[in-house]
Amino acid sequence: MTSGRNVNTLSTDWGTPRKYVDAVKEVFDGEIDLDPCSNQYSIVNAKIEYRLPENDGLKDSWNEERIYVNPPYGADKERGTNISHWLHRCALANELHQSEVIALLPTAANTDAWKHNIWGQARMICYLYDTRLKFLENGEEGGKGSPIQNCMVYWGTRYASKFQKVFLKYGAVVDILDLQKRKSIGGVKNISMAERAKIRKSAEYNRLKKPDLISLAEERGLSSDGNKADIIQRLMD
Repeated sequence: MTSGRNVNTLSTDWGTPRKYVDAVKEVFDGEIDLDPCSNQYSIVNAKIEYRLPENDGLKDSWNEERIYVNPPYGADKERGTNISHWLHRCALANELHQSEVIALLPTAANTDAWKHNIWGQARMICYLYDTRLKFLENGEEGGKGSPIQNCMVYWGTRYASKFQKVFLKYGAVVDILDLQKRKSIGGVKNISMAERAKIRKSAEYNRLKKPDLISLAEERGLSSDGNKADIIQRLMD
């Protein structure tokens, strides 16, 4: 997957700077099990790497212990996805598989993506000291600096103390564990990622026209009788 800032810039693969790859590996005892946003120039060298078109990091399994994510920051119009989908997978992997996940992200604390998937879900955030973090361009240093502040977000429990110790060298580390106890954050109900996944899926189905829902139900061997709501309910069950 083009792990860059804008997936429409297909000529450039944007990679994590070496010092941060080394820091993530230090936290994870020297190994990264999965990189779902890899590219041909990646220096992450995870045990499992997902790259388009062979693998789709938003569809394939994240059932691995130690995951590092440097997601596309822009929208993928072809697939209808954006960074919120990647944040959802990070939080969901931690909830469903107890995966330990670290992601390099733009700081966007006031967005719904953060309210749904980071606040109340993640354990720690490191706000990086780099004023203009320079991503690798096609595996080479010297790229333009990021126009926004970047951070490392950690979902997990087992490596919390190591994350704090290692990343204090690179930024201000904040423990947000207490937010997981709150019923709502920034006006957004704090619910499990499994519940949120159902809500997202229901919204996806509701955006489809009835003929498309009928085709989908028939593909799955389900009855396509009734109104749109009836078909969606069968798809959701």
